[in-house]
Amino acid sequence: MGLVQEARENHVKKKVEEALRSKMKQKALKECDHYTSKYAECAVGRTISVVWQCRKQAKELNICLHQ
Repeated sequence: MGLVQEARENHVKKKVEEALRSKMKQKALKECDHYTSKYAECAVGRTISVVWQCRKQAKELNICLHQ
């Protein structure tokens, strides 16, 4: 296998991985839309305090996204 052909195959594999990752991300965000909204509502008007004030919503969102 030549160097050029190997580079092309690696490029194709990378493009396939990127497309798959993008589809998975879209699916996860769609399925977790309720949790995303709850977190966003909690975060409105906050800066640093979002870390401790919205901890519950952030945890619920992360659990959903990692399923």
